[in-house]
Amino acid sequence: MLTLFDYPASENAWKVRQLLHHLQLPYRSEKISIFEGEGRTADYLRISPTGTVPAIRLDDGRTLSESGAILFFLATGTPYLPDDAFGRAKVQQWLSFEQERVESVIGSLRYWTLTGKLDRRHPALVEMKRSTGQQSLQILERELAARPFLTDHGYSIADIALFAYTSHAEEAGFALAPFPHLRAWVERVKSQPGFLATTHPYSDDPFSAGELP
Repeated sequence: MLTLFDYPASENAWKVRQLLHHLQLPYRSEKISIFEGEGRTADYLRISPTGTVPAIRLDDGRTLSESGAILFFLATGTPYLPDDAFGRAKVQQWLSFEQERVESVIGSLRYWTLTGKLDRRHPALVEMKRSTGQQSLQILERELAARPFLTDHGYSIADIALFAYTSHAEEAGFALAPFPHLRAWVERVKSQPGFLATTHPYSDDPFSAGELP
């Protein structure tokens, strides 16, 4: 059985949980206590070189980390990833956008805000991320005005990946009211069969207020 190395409050890990739920793939979950340093152990670094979640281990012992790579691997041959090379490349385009322009920006601001770390960060860094995050939301609004999902293929892992942090942008201090097409897309994703609505707040982890090792 596939093993998912997970941290409940991680939206990166939620992406993989969501796809596994869509696919109805059985798996066992192993929680990694990242704030207590479990991600930095030698054993886990052999699974995930960066010490982050999510990661998976296959039945044959092979491991894979980074949410985008895991989504791409698990979605291959399923309705959540196009069959043609150009369609797959368009999905990859949005997976790259998500990591560079959303997860590392909106995701970071949300994490700092919800764990009480925002005031510890340099104001210039916070402002840079706010500016970039606002631009990213504008890009998504423009793109989603043209089609119901991020690619012409329809609902795919691109939408799962972008939904994870974009849908929580208000928790990072962004207003979504000015983006009607983006908000309509959020609702379309939520209406997909098998949508995984369960979320886990950082407050469930008493160690989350500390810095990652």
